Amino acid sequence: MSGFSTSQARDAAFSEIYRTLRSMADAYMRRFPNAITLQATALVHEAYLKLARESRTFADPDHFVRTAAMAMRQILVDHARARHSQKRGGGSEQITLDGNDLAVPGGVDVLVIHDALLRLQAWDARQSQIVELRCFMGLSVAETARNLHISEATVKRDWAMARAWLERELNPK
Repeated sequence: MSGFSTSQARDAAFSEIYRTLRSMADAYMRRFPNAITLQATALVHEAYLKLARESRTFADPDHFVRTAAMAMRQILVDHARARHSQKRGGGSEQITLDGNDLAVPGGVDVLVIHDALLRLQAWDARQSQIVELRCFMGLSVAETARNLHISEATVKRDWAMARAWLERELNPK
């Protein structure tokens, strides 16, 4: 699957990892049930359509999964923004990150999390990817290490640093 870019190859790749993406979307929906009203299947399909519209190549299946994960997060953010703009009085969707080794008391707006991840990405792109894969997509340390082609020790170290950075950003005192 290395270096695929045609729509036929992209379709074959998507079929191969559809179950993985679906399970990631299911994990997200279980973790953040109040964050959005989309179904997991709709989220996966929207992510695929978003990727299909772009003309790009993927180095390997892991690269495709990472890109699809980012596409799913962007769709969720866009959905939250649309819902936020429809509500009067600035109502926002709250999520909690309990159970993901990143506890935020009282919940945090999906858009606040997104903005914090953008700042983290500017500071350390790998740490941002680790947070996205671990926290939002529900991957274990071992799965994250495999996906990013780094050691589990590196994932643990970067996860600890990213978690501390995000907790400081999301809980200013």
